[in-house]
Amino acid sequence: MLVDASKETLCINQIIGQKTFAAIIEEDFVVPDIKPDILNAINTNGNICIYKKEVMDGKIKIDGCINAYIMYLADGEQNLVRSLNTNLDFSQTIDFSDLQEGMMVQSDINIKQIECRVLNGRKINVRVILDIGLTAYSNEELEFMKEINDIKDVQMLKEKLNINSLLGSGNTKVYAKDTVVIDNIDELAEIMKVNIDIKNIETKVSYNKILVKAEAELKLMYLTTDNRICIKASIIPIMGFIDMPDVAEENICDIKYEIKNILLKPNSVDEHSIYVEIEIDLNCNVYQTKELDIIQDLYSPSVNLEYKQKIIKTMSQKQVIKDICPIREKQNIPEIGNNKIYDVDIRAYIVNERIIEGRIIYEGEIETKFIFASENTSSIDTKTIIIPFEYNINCPGIMQNSKIDTNIEIAMQDFVVMPDESIDIKIDLQFIVNTFKNENINVIQEVNIEENRDNEKYSIIIYFTKPGDTLWKIAKRFRSTIEAIATLNAIEDENKIQIGEQLFIPMSM
Repeated sequence: MLVDASKETLCINQIIGQKTFAAIIEEDFVVPDIKPDILNAINTNGNICIYKKEVMDGKIKIDGCINAYIMYLADGEQNLVRSLNTNLDFSQTIDFSDLQEGMMVQSDINIKQIECRVLNGRKINVRVILDIGLTAYSNEELEFMKEINDIKDVQMLKEKLNINSLLGSGNTKVYAKDTVVIDNIDELAEIMKVNIDIKNIETKVSYNKILVKAEAELKLMYLTTDNRICIKASIIPIMGFIDMPDVAEENICDIKYEIKNILLKPNSVDEHSIYVEIEIDLNCNVYQTKELDIIQDLYSPSVNLEYKQKIIKTMSQKQVIKDICPIREKQNIPEIGNNKIYDVDIRAYIVNERIIEGRIIYEGEIETKFIFASENTSSIDTKTIIIPFEYNINCPGIMQNSKIDTNIEIAMQDFVVMPDESIDIKIDLQFIVNTFKNENINVIQEVNIEENRDNEKYSIIIYFTKPGDTLWKIAKRFRSTIEAIATLNAIEDENKIQIGEQLFIPMSM
């Protein structure tokens, strides 16, 4: 017979699995007829666009492209610098056990390495290594029991848990658009390099909507018709609304973004400007902290009960911490000397992370690639140096089994060539640390009274405790109650019993 119970429904965002791997994208390209022959590739950079993600049973398919810019030394043109812009389309189908159609997958895709190899004067090979991280989630409406209504002597073992329940998920498409004006004296010949970083993501809750604000930091290197190399930086604001019923200020908004498309077009009306349009997908998971009294075990001294239970994985102690790590260095780079530095590409990555006494200790490296004027001022060169760093972040409540998801943004960078030809380096790393714990929760979903079973008859027994015993286990085994055993044996603390201790177990009537 099914037991009547009070129930509650909870939306659980379970982590089904995580996977990281490297993908190699490689393609040969023919130099367009309007471009001069390539003597040597100087620098290659790229931005990732994700067109589509398709989640299937046991696998995920990701379609996208790398929008690459290749700076090269032109053959037979007095060592002048030229550039190529091309797209490397890719389609990756990744096996992912336990993944099912309809589940949500967050992806973190970064360029680990990009290089261009000259095959001959009219043909090049571009090779890209992508670091791909995937996290699969299952959003499940879970029903669990709060109270048993029609059995008066039911004994319940409850546990108070604070979990991060999923309030809802949503997404929106936004566009970062701007017309970037260059100097009036600059007649644009070609764009040589493009860097796009999405930074300073903030959220604000208002009237069942989440306002997402961010900035697209754009940096262009371009060549003028009189062979000057110039840099133009611009900040393009991003704003979008995501519908989210019942969202509140105290909820945690977890925002992820993906660039879907990039358009750069020199303005045909005004030769001194470039139209920029960046298509971005914003995805948001909203979590609310809920305190639950979850029934972990139950029995009745008077009737035999059987129940169905389920072990689920959910999140708890979720928090987001932001901190700035200042890097101040002086470097002597003989190749640069006192030559002009056009640009510096920066990539910060973590080598090791440890949790010690409420802190996260990071060890990492900053890869800095200098693009500078060579001794022949009509050309440029590159030099890469590695700057190691160590940084501690206070993270209250973090434990050894906590999960850590760290993103590093370059908040500020400044490079100055000093009179002694050393380079004064100032870099601020913005750490955005998302921490949480995976909790395994035992949920009882259905209870039945077993028919036609005889209860063992006794009034009192003597029992000697064994390793692993608790009063709950003893009371359940002998169909008594914790209160009755504690009272009869004058036990003050129900959580403390000694191995080998003699206990009198009364039969609960």
